[in-house]
Amino acid sequence: MSEPPNRTSVALGAVLIYACVIAYTDNYVRVIARDGGLWQFHATRTAMAFAILALVAVPLGLRLWPRRPRAVLARSAIHGTAMLIYFGALAFLPVAQVAAGLFTAPIFVLLIQRLAYGQPIRGLQVLAVAVGFLGVVLVLGPEAVTGATFAALLPIVAGAMYAMGNIATREWCQGESAGTLVAGFFGMLGVMGLIGMAVLWAFPVVVPEGAEGFLMRGPVWPTPSFLWWTFVQAAGSLLGVGMIVRAYQIADASRVSVFEYVILPASAGWGFLLWNETLSTQAVAGMGLIALAGVLIARQPRPVPSPVSPTASRQ
Repeated sequence: MSEPPNRTSVALGAVLIYACVIAYTDNYVRVIARDGGLWQFHATRTAMAFAILALVAVPLGLRLWPRRPRAVLARSAIHGTAMLIYFGALAFLPVAQVAAGLFTAPIFVLLIQRLAYGQPIRGLQVLAVAVGFLGVVLVLGPEAVTGATFAALLPIVAGAMYAMGNIATREWCQGESAGTLVAGFFGMLGVMGLIGMAVLWAFPVVVPEGAEGFLMRGPVWPTPSFLWWTFVQAAGSLLGVGMIVRAYQIADASRVSVFEYVILPASAGWGFLLWNETLSTQAVAGMGLIALAGVLIARQPRPVPSPVSPTASRQ
């Protein structure tokens, strides 16, 4: 039986909702960073996300307990580390630039599969890696390439870690439900947040004021602004993940993975509307090349399962 003709358009609509919601909420991490710390943010957001999951799990029929706890735990640790880096970078860099770094994940997936699993890189994939690397250089700028701006390299590190997590999803966690992986991901970030809070409480350091102290700030009394925007983050993340997972369920993964690159202009658009941020022509060109690399990777036939989303559970 042929697929209904509107499934791809419905998937595109779901991706657009996902991109607009996630790009909006991620732009407010800088507000959260003024009043709280990275570690308290993740611990608080996890508590809020679990409360929401507890309310909707039964009505939606979600299965949260893993079939293979060790595999889910390992995958969650890798993705959790990537997101610690990602959200830490959001306190200092424009969301569009950080998102562009994370979207290098498909490029790293190719490289890791070649080095770790011996899968050859053929045809357009070679071109995709070269195009994507050039895009990264343009987005980061010459300062980051020469090592003068370490903070600008963090999104690329997050992209590499997320690529490892995507491969772990495919190789270790087949058969696990989306709800299980999302719950494991949030749970790991919550544990990391509690550990970070405990370490900084026991061994406090001098913390700069405002967003500059985001990474070093231990537990503090939460402000109403911190609690509100952390709740918006938790609710928005769950909604966004639900939309992108639904998109992958109803349409071909290679098409949906291309649709996901809409988050790059969405992030830049919200940055302009909310903070009057503008990107240089060079950065816009770099984001375009990264998106082109993703399109080439998604469209190149490969003797492996359909592409894993670079962001389907990133939040």
